Amino acid sequence: MTGQEEKVIVIDFGGQYNQLVARRVRECKVYCEIYSYRTPIEEIKAMNPKGIILTGGPNSCYEEGAPTYTKELFELGIPVLGLCYGAQLMNHILGGKVEKAPVREYGKTNTFIDGGKDSLFKGVEEETVVWMSHFDYISKPAPGFKILAHTADCPVAADANEEKKLYAIQFHPEVLHTVRGKDILYNFVRNICETQGTWKMDSFVENTIKEIRNKVGDGKVLLALSGGVDSSVAAGLLSRAIGKQLTCVFVDHGLLRKDEGNEVEAVFGKGGQFDLNFIRVNAQERYYEKLKGVSEPERKRKIIGEEFIRVFEEEAKKIGAVDFLAQGTIYPDVVESGLGGESAVIKSHHNVGGLPDFVDFKEIIEPLRDLFKDEVRKAGLELGIPEYLVFRQPFPGPGLGIRIVGEVSGDKVKIVQEADAIYREEIAKAAEEWKNENGHALPSAGKEATVDERFEHQYNSNPPWMPDQYFAALTNMRSVGVMGDERTYDYAVALRAVQTVDFMTAESAQIPFEVLQTAMSRIINEVKGVNRVFYDLTSKPPGTIEME
Repeated sequence: MTGQEEKVIVIDFGGQYNQLVARRVRECKVYCEIYSYRTPIEEIKAMNPKGIILTGGPNSCYEEGAPTYTKELFELGIPVLGLCYGAQLMNHILGGKVEKAPVREYGKTNTFIDGGKDSLFKGVEEETVVWMSHFDYISKPAPGFKILAHTADCPVAADANEEKKLYAIQFHPEVLHTVRGKDILYNFVRNICETQGTWKMDSFVENTIKEIRNKVGDGKVLLALSGGVDSSVAAGLLSRAIGKQLTCVFVDHGLLRKDEGNEVEAVFGKGGQFDLNFIRVNAQERYYEKLKGVSEPERKRKIIGEEFIRVFEEEAKKIGAVDFLAQGTIYPDVVESGLGGESAVIKSHHNVGGLPDFVDFKEIIEPLRDLFKDEVRKAGLELGIPEYLVFRQPFPGPGLGIRIVGEVSGDKVKIVQEADAIYREEIAKAAEEWKNENGHALPSAGKEATVDERFEHQYNSNPPWMPDQYFAALTNMRSVGVMGDERTYDYAVALRAVQTVDFMTAESAQIPFEVLQTAMSRIINEVKGVNRVFYDLTSKPPGTIEME
């Protein structure tokens, strides 16, 4: 837990928002971890948590075989908050009644607060909007429980046994659609659980550096540096801890965004701001040759992944035996790989549990495995990593290989790199102008601003249309156009921009037309080989975020 003295744990019953609940707890500056409902009560007690939160889930708690927990959990004297399924389960186990609701509630719902105004609902208006998603309901509270909130169709939107600090709410406070959700969770985490709020990124960085030094000693560490946020922050932490005992291998497969390889080398290579051994392998032509004539997306992915292993293997053999292999694993990787919560969605490209057998090492080291992505970015700012690396958008492992529809070549990579750079530049420029016009400029200039101020400025003061991910892709469609007095037969570029919370679903971002028009004009005029620009409006599902 990286030196943290207090924590709240989330017990996962298969809910889709389990990670979001943990993030909201950490936003209260309290450390939080997710565990499956299968975790034995003895382990829970040994953790000595300050509070426990039960998540939602897809089951009916009264059905045989439904996920459940021992009644002892509610007798530990530790505050417990049940959310949705967790609320129903708490009442069910403690003698209340849960059954199929006469009216299912889904979406934004007006809710009326009847009690708990000095505890869970402190500061919350008597009528507020919450996010409901349930087909069962609590028809009779458990003995000793008092109703704290109701809706037009749900008589028990929240209830509690406040003497025992047991709280149950039918709605989801962790999602932004619940207007006062953050306040409700803060009331539970900080006030009811009586936590101090000591989980801060500067102390995490300091404690982690100490732990790395103690663990590594005088050993050698090898890290595959992709240039993405996770591996860059991992490299920064390790470098601050052990310096030249760390070797980073950066494989430039020629499928990175414009200037990305040089940006990574400028930070981590010779003359950069970190003291480590940096090896850059320029394998662009090697990759292009392997990808020649290959159009099928999954085949391209496989070739790119396999070739990376081959290149990294060659470099690892030159280095020889090391004591530790470092990885940029972050907490969602751990949870989704089935090692944390119950809502396991195992991703084929995850590095959790899939360690390369061609590297001669004794132990794995994962300095970021306790952090969510936004926390990783804050750690990067604390380490002094430049913002263009820290705030880099999600980028697939196969890189531009899956943003080029059809066969990949050096010429096509050049086209999509240039088009993508223009598109990202115009969106960033428009967003910054909007911030300045609407009073969201950075409070103090440059490095004088605090980490929280810089993070807030980057993410939480954006225009409402700001996408969570945006990029240019190259289609395999060519068409006739007219440029000047000449006919052309060139490619069409597709611009993609989505807004999403979890990247599982996504909607097309409503970028101002003038921004798209400027990007289109620049791409056609500045990028050789392009004579059309499209904007992709497809949501996910049915589409994916990447073009492939």
